[in-house]
Amino acid sequence: MPKILLFFMFCFFISVTTAQKKKADFNTQIDSILKTRPTTYKGINLYLRPFRRDTAKLKILADKFEKSNYLDGKAYVENLLGIQYRNYSLYPKAITAHTFALETAQRAKSIEFEVFSLNMLGVDYRKMDANRTALDYNHEALKLAETVAEPNLGLRRSIAVSLNSMGNIYLLLKQYDLAIERFKKSQEIEKSINNELGLAINYQNIGYAKDAQGKTEEALSYFQKSLAINNKVNNTFGQIICKSSIANMYIKQGNPNKAIELLKVNLVTAEKLGNKKYLSYEYLNLGWAQSKLGLYSKAEKNLNIGLNIAKEYNLSSSLSYAYSHLSELYESKNDYETALKFYKLSDEFEKKISNERTIQYVNDLIIKYDSERQDNEIKNLAKQNEIAQLQLIKNRNIWVIVLGSFISVISILYFLYRQRLLQNQKRILTLEQDVLRTQMNPHFIFNALNSIKHYIINNEQKNAVRYLNKFSKLVRKILESSTLKEVSLQEELETMDLYMNIENIRFSNEIDYTINVDESLNLSKIKVPPLVLQPFLENALWHGLSSKKGDKKIILSVFKPSDDFIQIDIEDNGIGRTASAKIKSEKVINRKSIGIDLTKERLQNFIKDFQNPFSLIFDDLFDDKKNPKGTKVALKIPIS
Repeated sequence: MPKILLFFMFCFFISVTTAQKKKADFNTQIDSILKTRPTTYKGINLYLRPFRRDTAKLKILADKFEKSNYLDGKAYVENLLGIQYRNYSLYPKAITAHTFALETAQRAKSIEFEVFSLNMLGVDYRKMDANRTALDYNHEALKLAETVAEPNLGLRRSIAVSLNSMGNIYLLLKQYDLAIERFKKSQEIEKSINNELGLAINYQNIGYAKDAQGKTEEALSYFQKSLAINNKVNNTFGQIICKSSIANMYIKQGNPNKAIELLKVNLVTAEKLGNKKYLSYEYLNLGWAQSKLGLYSKAEKNLNIGLNIAKEYNLSSSLSYAYSHLSELYESKNDYETALKFYKLSDEFEKKISNERTIQYVNDLIIKYDSERQDNEIKNLAKQNEIAQLQLIKNRNIWVIVLGSFISVISILYFLYRQRLLQNQKRILTLEQDVLRTQMNPHFIFNALNSIKHYIINNEQKNAVRYLNKFSKLVRKILESSTLKEVSLQEELETMDLYMNIENIRFSNEIDYTINVDESLNLSKIKVPPLVLQPFLENALWHGLSSKKGDKKIILSVFKPSDDFIQIDIEDNGIGRTASAKIKSEKVINRKSIGIDLTKERLQNFIKDFQNPFSLIFDDLFDDKKNPKGTKVALKIPIS
């Protein structure tokens, strides 16, 4: 009995001594780092690497560094805290920690830790499927890092992380070639700085992209390269992910026995780590492999364990994966009714994940353009104020010249006045064109995005993608032409076709829009002001056709009435100008439309170097009974 007592006393003494030594080591490291105060990730990591996964110690460090005004160290610690929260799927906590890290880095004026924090926020939001926000953070990190002429090791590592994160977002959006391109650029940097873990991550991600492209052999090769490096650096998380992916490839290659060997070992490690997402996937992959061998009872048990973990922790992608393999299992057992039930559940969750990602992306765009619209309204007011100031200057100059001029110098003063007046008028016209663009672009973009969003909400993915493509082309054309004095008539008609396609969404695609062009014309040689036809088409839509019932048509015709002119006719079968004016007069709020007046001034400015003037004629169309049947606009522009 005394011997046993002595043994326990000895064990207690050893454990207390060890604990005291660890505490002493921790305090020693704190004292040492506060004396030297390194400012780079590499320098700080030399002291604090042993504590990087201990959240309790990291919190103590953050508090001590704040009190000691050691901001570089605090930014390092807050970023590690965020990473630990993210590893356990605590994404809101991770975002909070990384936001604090970003603020601390900005206080410390440390570009390295500011870029690091931006990248970590990008990863946090990507894990939550907020892809647009994630991409913005990664772009901001990359842009900031590239402002440094000779980046240190930490910044070069952050540039690699930015590229890798953008690749992962492209991977989620199924842009596999773009994703692989970003991963390989990131890999080049990781090789240059000899970062083996970064190489392993990029190999793994390229493997995901290759697997998604159906290139199983290539994917397996990349996963095995990643595993070899993770084994070398003893990275447990990386080992689990790689082995799981390799097992997945073995199953697809028809070798489930080999997959099961890997997964059983992997399952034990995943349970120790406590990451529920990885644990769920291990059970699901094990069940899938067992179902391939006909071990249906074991397969069903493991698939349900994985499913229950996914349900408990709300892991949408794991739920879809579980239902898919349960459907496959019951199909193999000839229980087609149950198989169909799980197939429908899998399809439902897959669509939900896809829609959530797409709607989040479009909502981010709408918020961005709504903010831009407000900014443009402020700029618009400033420009209109400048126009008023110029008008006041012009009027003042007139009175100064009239009242203050002497007969002996009247001709000289008049000449100077005329020059100044022309400059002011030109400036006013330029500003009015800017006003027109700032009024059109944000409002139109905001409304168009909302229209496209309805397709997404209604799960009309093909229409959403088609109109998003048309919308992006239209925005690009507007931006390209916004600084040009003239464009070809061919480009103008293409832009108007895109504009009508987008506007037609809001009319439920009821408008029949037709373009008739004389085949003898070379449209690429004929020049017109950019967006000159848009106000007339807009008038036809919103004043002629919006209140009309039944068929709605707009016909745009281009022909050459003589050698010196080109004529463009826009004809609609709307309610006519008289009825439109009556509807407008009955509205409570009447807004003055300046689009046509500004277009006339733009045309006047455009033809000042031509011999002939332009002409613009509005014709009211009537049927045989003198009932209005639409409006025709005839625009004649000189070409020589």
